[in-house]
Amino acid sequence: MNVNIQFKKGVLELCVLFLIQRKDQYGYELAQRISKHIEVAEGALYPLLRRMVNDGYCTTYLQESSEGPPRKYYKLTLKGELYLRDLMDEWRKFVAGVTGLIEEGDGHE
Repeated sequence: MNVNIQFKKGVLELCVLFLIQRKDQYGYELAQRISKHIEVAEGALYPLLRRMVNDGYCTTYLQESSEGPPRKYYKLTLKGELYLRDLMDEWRKFVAGVTGLIEEGDGHE
């Protein structure tokens, strides 16, 4: 299934913020977790993470890794938590609206 790229970018931001809220994570870890559920190009993730740091939604810190160089972890800020809450509300309204439209359409064929 080929989903519109702009739509996918918006959903990706929501998914990244949601996962970081649950636990600080590094980029590759985020890519792995998200790709279990939706197809995402790794190249799309890092520019998004940079923008989220620049916008103040996340901060970063380095942590030593037993598997190589230190990893850059992403941590949600208070601003990021508030933004995520707004995105989740919008997402729920959006899904409810689309579901309502589809169900209404199914009944009038």
